[in-house]
Amino acid sequence: MAMKYLLVLVVVLVAIGLWRHNRRDAPTDTPNSRPTRPPEPTPPTDMVACAHCSVHVPRNEALPGRQGLYCSSAHRTAREGSA
Repeated sequence: MAMKYLLVLVVVLVAIGLWRHNRRDAPTDTPNSRPTRPPEPTPPTDMVACAHCSVHVPRNEALPGRQGLYCSSAHRTAREGSA
């Protein structure tokens, strides 16, 4: 009968030891920890209007044509014809 209580005591002590070990390894939010800075915002890009439909697209994504800048190759072809 005493062996049963001894076994229960060992299991409880091991469980407490594991709980304390896991709790110690967990990160905590302390007031003196350095806060992470948000990422720097990207600078705004120039927007241009499509010469066919007037939709605004970023200048670096616009397709150049003879009569202006376009949002897609289909609009460039529709406005200028096939080259």
